[in-house]
Amino acid sequence: MAKPSRLPDPKEDFSAWYVEVVKQAGMAEHGLAKGTMVIKPHGYAVWEHIQRALDDRFKATGHENLYFPMLFPESLLNKEAEHVEGFSPQVAVVTHGGGQKLEEPLVIRPTSEAVIWNTYANWIQSYRDLPLLYNQWCNIVRWEMRTRLFLRTSEFLWQEGHTAHASEAEAWEEAVRMQGVYREVAEDVLAIPVLPGRKSAQERFPGAVETLTIEGMMRDAKALQCGTSHFLGQNFAKAYDVQFLNDKGEQEYAWATSWGFTTRMVGAAIMTHGDERGLKLPPAVAPVQVAIVPIYRADDERSRVLEAAAKIRDGLAGNGIRVKVDDRDQHRPGFKFSEWELKGVPIRLEIGPKDVDSDQVVVATRFDGSKEQVPAPDIVMGMAARLDHAQRALFEDAISFRDDNMHEADSYDSLREGIAAEGGFWVGAWCGEAACENRVNKDTSATIRLLPLEPEDPGGPLPRVRENRNRAGYLGKGLLTAG
Repeated sequence: MAKPSRLPDPKEDFSAWYVEVVKQAGMAEHGLAKGTMVIKPHGYAVWEHIQRALDDRFKATGHENLYFPMLFPESLLNKEAEHVEGFSPQVAVVTHGGGQKLEEPLVIRPTSEAVIWNTYANWIQSYRDLPLLYNQWCNIVRWEMRTRLFLRTSEFLWQEGHTAHASEAEAWEEAVRMQGVYREVAEDVLAIPVLPGRKSAQERFPGAVETLTIEGMMRDAKALQCGTSHFLGQNFAKAYDVQFLNDKGEQEYAWATSWGFTTRMVGAAIMTHGDERGLKLPPAVAPVQVAIVPIYRADDERSRVLEAAAKIRDGLAGNGIRVKVDDRDQHRPGFKFSEWELKGVPIRLEIGPKDVDSDQVVVATRFDGSKEQVPAPDIVMGMAARLDHAQRALFEDAISFRDDNMHEADSYDSLREGIAAEGGFWVGAWCGEAACENRVNKDTSATIRLLPLEPEDPGGPLPRVRENRNRAGYLGKGLLTAG
């Protein structure tokens, strides 16, 4: 790895900082085709830990994994009018194969509702066949014009759950349950505090009756949609004729949900916790939780120090800690310190000849930059507690940042002026009309990000709003349309 160059100041140019962190920390790089990315081992390892956290929770709630093809006939997508209208600008279509023009073009999945619900028509005949609680891990292709690594690419990795139910209440309960699973993973695993709610009609997933969302605040005081769970009603069942004989002996259309969590969340972790020195990875997803840097000059020092480092490594690994000894002789300790900070390793241990003689280790914590000397025998037994503290500290720091950037709007003018001047999340009232929603977007380029889960009086106490300083978003129950 080449010596990292100085990162842009995230307070001055957050976008440039993000690009350089992703690149220099070895998370990802651009692919050969425009809008694609190569996820490098350090970035993919973070995604693997996210996958494991999600998959364990899916299976604990009764879901099974399966897999559907990435190609399906274009005519399937066209059966659900609202769905195809919402995705048509992003759909990639294969028109030739094997050197010949295809009789019917094939869609590269932008999402899998069409192919899955067409198949469910063969699997569901009776209420006894329900519920179907399935999930698949796959890649998705959506033709994006403006892309950023992890956050928005033409191809990305995700999981998509697709469930079928015998009743409206059961499907709604499933959608809410999965929103809760996403919130748990965002907060407990990625240390990203999120606000749960639902989208406005204009912001819903195409074809959904309701879209439930979790929204997080990044370090530039902008919101990021961190996961969505959709209550689809009977829309897709009607489009693909998925009927079943209910317990009263009557034919009924199945009720549906779908939900997804993507590699965008790797970018979310970077933007929530990073600083001018690089990443700050939550221990729960850090590929290396503890890096041990041996310090020595002479050959006789090298063997003693490496022996002590190996003993600590083996002890930590035996306790389930992901640990690495950085014994590269081609790099000086200072280079290694900077590299592990850039990569976001939560804990760094430094051990030299004098440390071996005194049976101690220097512990450097990435979260707050602190250093302390700790007796070597205490390192192994105390490391789990240190990592737990680092995980909680990142979460609490992110909550504090969000709370410091939340504002109340008591009039339309105060909302509009506040978005322009301060950014952050805003709370304000909304009349519930699309015309008012469009007015906010026209005046500020902001959009409603989040409404309460249960509908409320539009004039009542209100939403969380988000603004991008370069004018990209409003988060909240709505907007006060006074005047």
